[in-house]
Amino acid sequence: MFAQPVDYFLAVWFVLAALSTAYVAWDQFRNNPEPVVMKWGFILVTLYMGPLGLLLYVMADKEPAPGEHEEFVKPLWKQGVGSTIHCVAGDATGIILAAVITAVLGLPMWIDLIVEYAAGFAFGLFIFQSLFMKSMMGGTYWENVRKSFMPEFISMNAMMAGMAPVMALLMMGRDMRAMDPTELLFWGVMSLGVIAGFAVAYPVNVWMVARQMKHGLMTERKPKERSDSATALSSHGQPHDAEQIPAHAGQLVHASHSGLQHATSESKSPDRRAHDKHQAHGGHSMRPNVTRPQLAAVTMTTTLMLLGGMTIPALFVNMRLSARDVGGAIMPPSMIMGWDTPGQAMRDMAAIHPREVTRKAKADARGDAELVPELVDGVKVFNLETRVIRWNILPDETVEGYAFNDTIPGPRIRLTEGDRVRIKVTNRLPESTTVHWHGLILPNEMDGPAKITQKPIPPGGSYTYEFTTEQAGTFFYHTHDHVDRQQAFGLYGALIIDPKNTQEAPKADHEYVLQLQEWLKREGLTYPAMLMEGALPNFFTINGKAYPATDTVKMKVGETIKLRFIGSNNNFVHPMHVHGGPFTVVARDGYVLSEAARFDADTVNVGPGQRYDVIWKARRPGKWLVHCHIPHHTTNNNVEHQGGGGLTMILEVEA
Repeated sequence: MFAQPVDYFLAVWFVLAALSTAYVAWDQFRNNPEPVVMKWGFILVTLYMGPLGLLLYVMADKEPAPGEHEEFVKPLWKQGVGSTIHCVAGDATGIILAAVITAVLGLPMWIDLIVEYAAGFAFGLFIFQSLFMKSMMGGTYWENVRKSFMPEFISMNAMMAGMAPVMALLMMGRDMRAMDPTELLFWGVMSLGVIAGFAVAYPVNVWMVARQMKHGLMTERKPKERSDSATALSSHGQPHDAEQIPAHAGQLVHASHSGLQHATSESKSPDRRAHDKHQAHGGHSMRPNVTRPQLAAVTMTTTLMLLGGMTIPALFVNMRLSARDVGGAIMPPSMIMGWDTPGQAMRDMAAIHPREVTRKAKADARGDAELVPELVDGVKVFNLETRVIRWNILPDETVEGYAFNDTIPGPRIRLTEGDRVRIKVTNRLPESTTVHWHGLILPNEMDGPAKITQKPIPPGGSYTYEFTTEQAGTFFYHTHDHVDRQQAFGLYGALIIDPKNTQEAPKADHEYVLQLQEWLKREGLTYPAMLMEGALPNFFTINGKAYPATDTVKMKVGETIKLRFIGSNNNFVHPMHVHGGPFTVVARDGYVLSEAARFDADTVNVGPGQRYDVIWKARRPGKWLVHCHIPHHTTNNNVEHQGGGGLTMILEVEA
């Protein structure tokens, strides 16, 4: 499923990569006169590099017209392309296969890079260089291993120096779906890594071709094609004698001129004639033209490049983590992460992946609807089910959230003091959860803290809470497993307990429950809002809705309303203010205040977990606001809509 804009780009990229690869494969085997190993080299590199691979093929290797391949591939820069293509095709294949295996095995990134290097080097040396090139290089397999070792070592070091930091920094960056081989982003990072590796390895490959340490592009023709090629070259005024071809390309095209070499063989030294005899039978052996100091300097430089590419990412990301540790987490924009950020922290701060959504609530769905119990042998039985839903906080703004019974907040549970209750909680989330009954006196095993008083409820599992209420007042229930994450996503609900003696409760003509919450929605994804860099909220809700989608309560002059403020939010203290005159604070944290302790105010600070019951009297007609007195909390993504936003609702009073 596409979760970020980059996913759409990658889908287009890989379609183009497939088309480019198909064209290169068709043209190579139908038209281009070169050894099979180079054909497959260009095919694989185009598969990994997409349209850029096609560009390299067309600009450096594709025969422009019949018989012109030998002349076309002569320039040193093209020979360097061919050498790098051969390196990348083998090495990248080993690296990518190793990356998939290490991700599946759950190995940490630092081990992943070492295994990738070993696999890439082994695949490039033992298979692509020594095995696939054996028929062209001549000699035994192990002779070719010995001859190819140093060029492959230099080239692989340079390539991995480019690939390693790209892979490590992007895989362990903000969007860690890049560590999961089932995600498009993983393959996008692999493709970008190969491109970076090609770019870094290209200069040393040009140098090695120039010093005849590595093969570049080659031409391989059948006998009839050779004579046709010779005719074509002659008609274009090109030399017949392969000896006149520049050194960096000459040893690569002898196979196509074997018929022409015979004419000049008599004038050559015995050693040179033996060399040409080998070339005429398909060999492409070379005589390196490099001094030991030069070789040592280049080897040392590429080795240092490799060490830098493998170790520098550890200064910025936690290389001890694996794909299993981070679970494809997508982190909030601007979230500060370092080399010591734990994987669990990343998972808790991550966005809800859209594929986890199992229900989409109707746009006008409301939370806090009263849940009707079933009475079984005098016990009030309730059923709560958690799941991931898509929820409208505004008509045109949705969030992914965790919900009880498909609403945010969950349904209101209303009881009477002394009730025996049984509440079965079934977990449909992709992670474990529990439920805590905030502020209640009950048996310890019913309290809900995960791994402390109970085992977490696993995905697909259930747990039954049973207790007798001993209090009366305004309470609420919420998750107590990964609370920083789950409660921020909406896993809470009101719990109202009426006193046995109804005369004990402060009276009002109307009643309204306000459950407060903060949300973080960025770039199409929902993250748990937190008081930390990069995770600050940009939406705020009352009962799961932001103004102007919040409720409007209609009243008449002289009537009263009991407002039950519940700090169901995780982070901020919300100074809740009512326009149109003061209210009387009659209860706090579930306990009714005595007449002497009650006081009048127009603002009350509602912190996370706190509850205040206040009674407000409608003194004048009009639209009177109830809102948080932190202005940012009355905006929607920093913008006011119809005069407000976020934690705002209206008490509409008629005369």
